[in-house]
Amino acid sequence: MTLSDAQRLDWLRLIRSEGVGPRTFRGLVNKFGGAGPALKALPGLAKARGKPIRVTTKAEAEREIAAAARLGARFVAMGEPDYPLPLQATADAPPLISLRGDAACLRRPAVAIVGSRNASAAGLTFTERLSHALGAEGMVIVSGLARGVDARAHKAALATGTVAVLAGGHDRIYPSEHEELVARILDNGGAVVAEMPIGWEPRGRDFPRRNRIISGLSLGTVVVEAARRSGSLITARFALEQGREVFAVPGSPLDPRAEGTNDLIRDGATLCAAPEHVMAVLAPLIGGPAPDTGAEDAADRPEPALYWDEIDFSAEEPVTAMAAEPAQRPLDEAPARPGPREERTILLELRGPSPVPVDALARQAGMPARVVQGLLMELELDGKIWRHPGGAVSLR
Repeated sequence: MTLSDAQRLDWLRLIRSEGVGPRTFRGLVNKFGGAGPALKALPGLAKARGKPIRVTTKAEAEREIAAAARLGARFVAMGEPDYPLPLQATADAPPLISLRGDAACLRRPAVAIVGSRNASAAGLTFTERLSHALGAEGMVIVSGLARGVDARAHKAALATGTVAVLAGGHDRIYPSEHEELVARILDNGGAVVAEMPIGWEPRGRDFPRRNRIISGLSLGTVVVEAARRSGSLITARFALEQGREVFAVPGSPLDPRAEGTNDLIRDGATLCAAPEHVMAVLAPLIGGPAPDTGAEDAADRPEPALYWDEIDFSAEEPVTAMAAEPAQRPLDEAPARPGPREERTILLELRGPSPVPVDALARQAGMPARVVQGLLMELELDGKIWRHPGGAVSLR
């Protein structure tokens, strides 16, 4: 799928409108068959709820696209070739991301490295060695551009590939002292990703939003140092909710910066004391047959926390899939199975973006599925195994 310029403008207008977050966006697109029709219906829906909302104008969206272009950024929509498949498979994936740099590094396997802003000398040294070694194994390093562990991870992976995820807009680098680091990431073939609008100054609640993108881009998340109330633990929680691997570097029980990581290990995270501990877990997910993650486990995962002031315009009916542009039929309108004498029809249609874990969609359709890191790998249907190495499939 590739959006036209008009469709991309509609997507940007819809996601920037008041009360519309990732989940509301999916519900509206499903309900009305596209972002354009949803924009036309939005004022009436809001009025019916007794709460008028502000819809982003075409001129405002055009100005943001022009401002992004001046910074060297472009908007990529879910379902487009440059949108990262691991992120697309998460429940709260942003419909649009703005991207600077080389999109090719978003198609490579990635691991997130996060940790304390006030990291110890030992923690920074280990971060550098870990990032460098994982990069040498072909992994892209993803982090949040914060001081301390994040910055050291990015710097150590400049030569092998790193992705920085921003909490604000591309013109509001935080902390501002890392503007030079962003330039080095871009000059070395890395990428910088943002969800928030151009000109957006990051606020406290924007960092958890950023963290779920960091974990969503990655096969696993390594927490190097984290106090018990550290934002790095939020990234680890998102990774668990997304069905990704979580690693924690052990530390001294006397160091408050190790309390969070030691707790993670006690709660079941994989202990990471060397790069080999990460690669031993992730290598099967990259180059060979991966172990079954257990589709049934996804139903027991807690619902991700909401960090948007979203208005639910479709509470009367569940949202299960988002139609691609041009509009296509949502999953819940397709027959779960053909009758014994029926010709085979579309049974599971995810040709557009996949907004919820595909294992849940497969269960809803009554078809056993094998899911790896949130991506549908195999689907059993009428005694046959269908395989697809990604999160977008169409079975007929």
